[in-house]
Amino acid sequence: MSKTVAVIGAGGYIGSVLVGRLLEAGYRIRALDRFFFGVGTLGRYAGHPALDLKTIDIRDLGARELEGCWGVLDLSGLSNDPAAEVDLQLTWEINEKGRVDLARSAQSAGVERYVFSGSCSVYGAGGDADLAEDSELNPLTAYAQAAAKAEEAIRAMNRPGFTTVALRNATVFGLSPRMRFDLVVNVMTLSAFERGQIVVTGGGRQRRPLVHVQDAARAFMCALEANADAVGGEVFNVGLANFRMIELSEAVRKAVPTPVQVQFAPGDADKRDYSVNFEKARKVLGFSACVDIPVGVREIHRALEAGQVERGLVTKTVAWYRHLIKMARVLDYGLVARTASLPVGEAAPLAARQAELQGTGRPSVAAAVRETAPGRALLSIVSMIGMLFGLETEYSEESLTLTDRASNLARTFETVMAVAA
Repeated sequence: MSKTVAVIGAGGYIGSVLVGRLLEAGYRIRALDRFFFGVGTLGRYAGHPALDLKTIDIRDLGARELEGCWGVLDLSGLSNDPAAEVDLQLTWEINEKGRVDLARSAQSAGVERYVFSGSCSVYGAGGDADLAEDSELNPLTAYAQAAAKAEEAIRAMNRPGFTTVALRNATVFGLSPRMRFDLVVNVMTLSAFERGQIVVTGGGRQRRPLVHVQDAARAFMCALEANADAVGGEVFNVGLANFRMIELSEAVRKAVPTPVQVQFAPGDADKRDYSVNFEKARKVLGFSACVDIPVGVREIHRALEAGQVERGLVTKTVAWYRHLIKMARVLDYGLVARTASLPVGEAAPLAARQAELQGTGRPSVAAAVRETAPGRALLSIVSMIGMLFGLETEYSEESLTLTDRASNLARTFETVMAVAA
C-alpha cells in the first residue's frame, strides 16, 4: 500500500509543483492549504484518486487532520520577506507558532517523517564567504526570524520514530501553476516581456542564491525519502548557485528572444546580501540542482507569449494580501452599515455576535452574518464578486450552496490578516 503524505501549503508556488511530483511517484496526498490564491493551482489534478484536498488554516490544523499520514511536508506560512512585514503579529502567529504547533500535532498523530521548508534568508547579510549550514545566522526580517526560530524548534523534536529535516531554500524561480511575479528572476522576465527593460536597484552588487521550482520540489522528495539516520535533525541549503543582481539581469536579458535594456536605479532598502554553499545537500541527500537561469527564463517567456500564465494581481503576493485586506474592510464596513438599518429584531443578534467575535482577536465576519437573512444575501453577493474575479472558495463547489461558498470566501478574506481598523 502506498504511503500517505500530507502537504501543508499544497496550493503554493512550490507546493503545487510538489504535489504533482508526489502523485507521479505513487504517494497518496493529503493536500492542506488555506488557498488564499484559489484552488485552481491544483486544478490539473482534479479527480485524481490519490489526492485528498482540504481547505484549512494552519492554526486550526491538529493531529486529527494528520492521522494516517506517514510523512508531512510543511510548506506553510505567509511567504517571503516583504509579505511578512504587512502584519507582523500574524507573521509570528502563523510562521513560527503555527508551524511549531503543526509539528507537535504531526508527532502526536504518529507521523514518521517531517520535512520543514525554511529559507536561506536566515543568513541575512552574511559577509564574503559562502555560508554553510553551521554558519552563524543573521535574519534581518520578521519572515527570516520566524523561519529561524521555527526551524530550530522543529529540528530539536527529532527522535526515533519522528524524523525531522529542514531545508533552507534559495530564492526560487521558474514556472508554476501558482505563478509568482514577485521573485527576482520571474519579475525580471515579466518586465522584459512587458516593457523591454529590466531595472536593477542598489547598484546590482547584492548576492542571492537561486533555485528552480522543479529542483526545489525534487529536494523535498529527496529529504522525504532519505535514510532517517542520515538526515534526522539536520538542515540543508537548497540551491543552484549564487548570483549578483547585475549577473541575473544579464542572464535574463540574454535568454529573452527580444531586445531588452538593463537600467540601474539608485537606492535599495533591502540589505540582504549573502552567498550560500550547497555541498552538504549533494553529499548527504544526493541532491544537486540542475535547471539553470536561462531555462527558467525561456519557459516563463514562452508561457507569457502563449497567454498560458496569469500575470495579474494574484501573482504579486504582497499586493494580493493587501487586496484581500481591503476587501475584508469593505465587507466589514457594509455589515456595520447594514446592521444599523436593520429592524431591531434582526440587528441585535448580528451586533452581539460581532462584538463577541471581536473580543476573541480572531474576527469571523462570515459566521456572524450567516445568522441573519440579510447577512446571507450579502454574502451571496460577495461570493459572486469573488467568483467573477476568479477566487475559488472550495475544490468541489457542486456540493455547496451559494451561501456556503460565500461564507468560505468571506473567511478567506478575514483569515489572511486580522481585519485592520
